[in-house]
Amino acid sequence: MIRASSCVPFTMAGFQVLDWDLDLSPWHDPAINRDPVVGSASYDTLRFITDDLFPALFDKYGELPVILGGYSLGGLFSLWTATVCDRFPAIAAASPSLWIKDWGKYSIAHPTKAKMVYLSLGDKEEHVRNQAISKVGDAVRGEYALLRERLGEDNVSLVWEEGGHFTDNARRLASAFAWCLRRWLSICENS
Repeated sequence: MIRASSCVPFTMAGFQVLDWDLDLSPWHDPAINRDPVVGSASYDTLRFITDDLFPALFDKYGELPVILGGYSLGGLFSLWTATVCDRFPAIAAASPSLWIKDWGKYSIAHPTKAKMVYLSLGDKEEHVRNQAISKVGDAVRGEYALLRERLGEDNVSLVWEEGGHFTDNARRLASAFAWCLRRWLSICENS
């Protein structure tokens, strides 16, 4: 799906996450999981990427830019990672869980180190009964405005998709990566 949408050569690598809440949550939020240990392993996940996955990829393919992305908690993790690590020039965040407690305050205080960011959200995601999750639309709108201010209008995209959180998530994530690839290529060609 990504290749058909981007026309840019790329290598894609993924890794297994055993416990999404534990491995991807940047901090504890009882709305995600009541277990107090949740939110304590995100730095371990980031270290795995930079200390294990990067060397393996670079040994096989050479030094290359790495777009980090994910869906839901993976999108949240990717956006958070870009605030603590400068090794990802682009972030592909599809339906990111930005409803997590205090994301807006955190994002204002911790600017992204990425050069470009893609955000998407299903148009029904904010229309749910769960009070925490229903804030996702406003949170994504706020993040988009902040990123446009910091990165410039051309380096941030917000796409409203049809449906809820679980609608067509593979295609939505592929679209996120494809946009990042096209944008990265455009920047490289104009440098």
